[in-house]
Amino acid sequence: QVQLVESGGDLVQAGGSLRLSCAASGSIFGNYVMGWYRQAPGKQRELVATITSGGIANYADSVKGRFTISRDNAKDTVDLQMNSLKPEDTAVYYCNVAAQWFGRKFDYWGQGTQVTVSS
Repeated sequence: QVQLVESGGDLVQAGGSLRLSCAASGSIFGNYVMGWYRQAPGKQRELVATITSGGIANYADSVKGRFTISRDNAKDTVDLQMNSLKPEDTAVYYCNVAAQWFGRKFDYWGQGTQVTVSS
């Protein structure tokens, strides 16, 4: 069973920075995309950023220019560097692995880590 362990969530002031980390354990077969999602109270979970095994990143418009996603394929880790944080970034952030192998799809989620940005 693949497990995702997150760390880095914290309470920060607006304009500050935070770095989230996610470490995957267990075997993940085939090509897979790693990413970060977030969910604020009363809202649906939304995509923040994803990155392919080849290093191609995709960002939500709301975080472009402020957040940077990166991964280390050898270590099976994915990080999210968050700069210029805003109160609207407050949410529970979830690490995600979306794998595909011989037509089979696998989706794994971390436990979530709270990010709170105060004014």
